[in-house]
Amino acid sequence: MIKHKAVMIGAGLANLAAAVYLIQEGHWQGDRITFYSIDDHGSNDGATVADFKDNYWNENHPLENQHGFIARGGRMLNYRTYVDLMDLLDRVPSVTEPGMTAAEDTRDFDRKHRTFDKARLMSADQGIINGGHLGLNNHDRLLLSKLVLMPDSKEEQLDNVSIADYFKRSPHFFETNFWWMWETTFAFRTQSSAQELRRYMHMMIYEFTQIEHLVGVNRTRYNQFESIMNPIIKYLEAQHVTFVLNRRVMDWQFATTAMQDEIKVTGLEMQNIETGESEHVAVDDDTAVFFTNGSITDSATFGDLTHPAAENMDYGAASGLWKKATDHFYNLGNPDKFFADRNASEWVSFTLTTKNHLLLNEITRITTQVPGNALNSFVSTQPITPLGQRDVNMSIVVHHQPHFTSQKPNESVIWGYFLYPRRRGEFVDKAYIKMTGEEMVAELLGQLSKVDPGPGNIMDKKAAIMDSVVNNIPVYMPYASALFNNRAKSDRPEVIPAHSNNLAFTGEFVEQPYQMVFTEQSAVRSGEIAAFHFAGIPMSQLVETPRYDRDPKTLARATKKMMM
Repeated sequence: MIKHKAVMIGAGLANLAAAVYLIQEGHWQGDRITFYSIDDHGSNDGATVADFKDNYWNENHPLENQHGFIARGGRMLNYRTYVDLMDLLDRVPSVTEPGMTAAEDTRDFDRKHRTFDKARLMSADQGIINGGHLGLNNHDRLLLSKLVLMPDSKEEQLDNVSIADYFKRSPHFFETNFWWMWETTFAFRTQSSAQELRRYMHMMIYEFTQIEHLVGVNRTRYNQFESIMNPIIKYLEAQHVTFVLNRRVMDWQFATTAMQDEIKVTGLEMQNIETGESEHVAVDDDTAVFFTNGSITDSATFGDLTHPAAENMDYGAASGLWKKATDHFYNLGNPDKFFADRNASEWVSFTLTTKNHLLLNEITRITTQVPGNALNSFVSTQPITPLGQRDVNMSIVVHHQPHFTSQKPNESVIWGYFLYPRRRGEFVDKAYIKMTGEEMVAELLGQLSKVDPGPGNIMDKKAAIMDSVVNNIPVYMPYASALFNNRAKSDRPEVIPAHSNNLAFTGEFVEQPYQMVFTEQSAVRSGEIAAFHFAGIPMSQLVETPRYDRDPKTLARATKKMMM
């Protein structure tokens, strides 16, 4: 049903993309589009600590140390698969590189700074592990091959099947170099959805041949807020799109209809989170509502150098509103599958800012690679999984510097994360979730020390490195991996639910054919689909999604690699 105005609930990448497509493909005037959101960072963030000090989720736990930078997370790009994202970024100008689009900016930087990860995995007994040897046995290969060869029409056979369930006849799989690289590249956990793993095997099958070096990874010039989000926001502001921030939409008003699956939003109830006042927004017959129904950074809290991040038990702003919609309609999915099991979804990450390059240079020496070459993961010394197996303790990303436009010339920023935050450190005897920023630095130095090839050891410089730390911000994210949670295909709503008059769902918690979640690709495409629907644009004009799982040469190379 064609509309001519839009209300956007949430200012993440999916809804930003929808607004761009409404303007450029639907020929809408920007002043017909209004965003309501807690903030404008979404999950593609990056800012100074001072910018985040009054974060909504952290209001009861103020930051004492407000120096340095924060990036709650970051996602690696891949031009071959992220075709909708690159189409979007080609439509808006870069905010840091004059005369370039945001896509040209990213391609220019990436062309000059190719990824080649020399130390993807490291362990005390081997130092830098030869990740090119995947370590799979024949049973592992058989089960992986079944995933790769499963057609889309059979995907529902994996409804409510976890990765642990799928590989229960071959637990050896979880001790292979392949699994350690795959889980930390994409953030899968053993409890995650085998259905989603299948989609990754289909869409990223070519990564089999290069996963140990991540040569298929493309990166933005700066953090993803400054290189992806900000160009889109600035473009939309120039088009007179309205952004109303510090608003949390609390509830819906729906029209009463004879059939209980007919969806028509007539109003929104929201709270001004600065004043606490309630506000009502009426939605008329000519207005479409674009709703990002889940956020992996909702309820995230920050610590600092001397404080751990507090655990926030809020169900989440976006997911809570999604749950209220399901109280009215029975075909909108099941948010509890994603937001009621923190054990399956929580992470702790950290952003470390130093006043000099001492630590950066030491990491370069130990890993034998310059900053910017993706991801280093440390494999545990002892078994740490419920199956009594070794696993990755922590991972770090040493960005090309500067990672923020406001970094001082001598400052360094390093990001890291713990995929299982309830596990205990090897060098700091605490659960990661209980560690201060300073303790996380100590754990990092310990992990580096056990793989240090010498001469000497990084611990010889521990005092100087600790003195160089400006701040280290732990971030607890209860829903960071929620989009991978074990589920059935019907647990996510479609972008345009059946019988919807004016409501679209966007983001990573919607069901789309073929698309894999946790990617800017799926987020952008959901917004694109919703925009095309309400602007009356044929879906045949959507950006074409490549299917590498159907390319014989790609499959042959992957099969050869699987035997290594």
